[in-house]
Amino acid sequence: MSESTPENGDKLNPDQQQQLLFVMLIQQHEQIAMMGMGKVQNPATGKSERDLKAAKYAIDTLMMLQKFTEGNLPGELGSYLNQTLTNLRLNYADEKKKGDGSDQKENKKADTEGSNDKEN
Repeated sequence: MSESTPENGDKLNPDQQQQLLFVMLIQQHEQIAMMGMGKVQNPATGKSERDLKAAKYAIDTLMMLQKFTEGNLPGELGSYLNQTLTNLRLNYADEKKKGDGSDQKENKKADTEGSNDKEN
């Protein structure tokens, strides 16, 4: 039988358990967003995959959580949520600037079609 440790929440008081669960919720959405931005490998596939819609959904969910918990979080939890959102927003903006790759594919296709027209 394994020994209870604070890491698994067994020895925490109810308030501490709630705070731990809140941090875990933030971390889950952070992980989803980072996977969606291709910054972290998908554990199911072992590959980095970009899905900016999924990333945005996770970030928007954390923003909603921030809005509805404003003024009700202990200082360190509010700071953690703010810091996480700032990091995710900056990373998302960088990834959005890169585009989703479809613009580049369309440009290559147009260039190829344009050069074929010139040859004819």
